[in-house]
Amino acid sequence: MSTDKVVGLLFFLCTSFTVLAQDDLMKMLDEETSKDAKPDYTTATFKSTRLINGQSVENVAGGVLDFRISHRFGYINSGAYELWGLDNATTRIGLDYGLSNRWMIGVGRSTYLKQYDGFTKFKLLRQSSGSKTIPLTVSAVASMIYKSVHFDDPTRENYYTSNMLYAFQLLLARKFSEGVSFQLMPTMVHVNLAPGTSPNDLYSIGVGGRIKISKRVSINAEYYYQLPGFKWENTFNSVAFGVDIETGGHVFQLQFTNSTGMTEPTFINQTTGDFWNGDIHFGFNISRVFTIKDPRKK
Repeated sequence: MSTDKVVGLLFFLCTSFTVLAQDDLMKMLDEETSKDAKPDYTTATFKSTRLINGQSVENVAGGVLDFRISHRFGYINSGAYELWGLDNATTRIGLDYGLSNRWMIGVGRSTYLKQYDGFTKFKLLRQSSGSKTIPLTVSAVASMIYKSVHFDDPTRENYYTSNMLYAFQLLLARKFSEGVSFQLMPTMVHVNLAPGTSPNDLYSIGVGGRIKISKRVSINAEYYYQLPGFKWENTFNSVAFGVDIETGGHVFQLQFTNSTGMTEPTFINQTTGDFWNGDIHFGFNISRVFTIKDPRKK
């Protein structure tokens, strides 16, 4: 074999080896890149764990304690004698804690009907883009409420379990842009002792939204529609409008609503005021968070 042929053969072999090696290297890099690629999760769909009266898909972070005070004054249309509702008020004081970034629990005490409540909320899906696209954030909420007010008829045989109420919600939210978010809240409430022939199981669908008007301020709205045949007489659908103001570790929520209670069965199914007839409460929520356990530290 001539020298030219040998040199050509060697050149061909070296070139082929280089091309194959480059292909293998690019394939390895592509595989490594796909492994390292992480989904881009959506954050701050809402400013707080509460939209207005009800829950939002937001959670407190793992190891963080949220001390929350909710306050509702009387009806604005009660007139000057009641100082337009400021003479009367109901309050709920609560503690929420993040067991993880996706799971939180909470307890509270309300002056309205002297209620004690507890809940758990778990984030099933997180809205994301990039390597993994999920269009919605989905959370599940379960609540249990005990009404400790005296029984209406103490002469009959009453059971403590008669004052138990339960609520189950699925929260579906999407952040459409930096300033616009929307949430849907199908809800089922069970009341152990319902008045008269009223149903024990109550179904409703809530809708809510948020429009961000500055870095620290947003406007919220919330509405719960009670399904026909699954609501009590002389009750109205819950309506609420509010403003969220974030100041460091505090979130102030100012709102106008026709609902007096601050637990799901009371504000969704037991609202007796007609918002469009002027039966409106002015109220606020104040939230202050404390880091109890830093998840970054072992």
